[in-house]
Amino acid sequence: MNININPEYSDFKLSPDRELSYFLAKKDKVSYVYNVVNLEGNPMTFPEVKTLLEGVTVGGHKIEDERQVLSQEKSLELLLSLVKENNFELNRKTFSDFNLLVAEGESLAPGSFRTGRVTIGGTDYVPPEAARLSRIFEKGLNDIKTLENPITRALVFFGFGSLNQFFWDGNKRTSRLMANGILMQNGYPVLNIKAEDKLDFNKAMIKFYDSRDYNVLLSWLAHYYRERAVKMGFKES
Repeated sequence: MNININPEYSDFKLSPDRELSYFLAKKDKVSYVYNVVNLEGNPMTFPEVKTLLEGVTVGGHKIEDERQVLSQEKSLELLLSLVKENNFELNRKTFSDFNLLVAEGESLAPGSFRTGRVTIGGTDYVPPEAARLSRIFEKGLNDIKTLENPITRALVFFGFGSLNQFFWDGNKRTSRLMANGILMQNGYPVLNIKAEDKLDFNKAMIKFYDSRDYNVLLSWLAHYYRERAVKMGFKES
């Protein structure tokens, strides 16, 4: 599937600030982890997530819920480390390394491309057959790398990974980490979709799955990202 992006979604004019980007990502770690797991249906509250990340166990929750929070923290720490050391690379290995942490205890084979069929709730769209995934990833990654604007490149990668469901589980979470690697590497803030925006996010994703058109996703996601980036102190140039 070709990735054709309308010019309006490539016209981001935010002034990059790599130091600020990294500082905010590290400072807002608890918020990021909480929002990510909440979007996955994890019932833990923000105070509970904060307490757990501080090393104190929280009663009244399934082990799986706590494991998901801790796995998300591990994957975020890996991202921060890669960006800080200038070792983040947009490739299959990094993608797989993130999924290995994200999907620990959830997936049939964390860190490995799936070998069977998967479905997505709420849509009739069926992700591609497993035998085609390696070829789809290689071609799609090459197409994405040709996108000049790093913000567009990041948001499209998020859609790309979510649409094709390369792994058995954790695809949106893993794809968001890759997108955020692109963003931080280029001095832009991370994509952090807030828990209170879950309904709008889910609607946008279903429309995207139904249409398989990246412009449909960007019509919501690009506006959302720009609005939040400005609120975080990134200036429009």
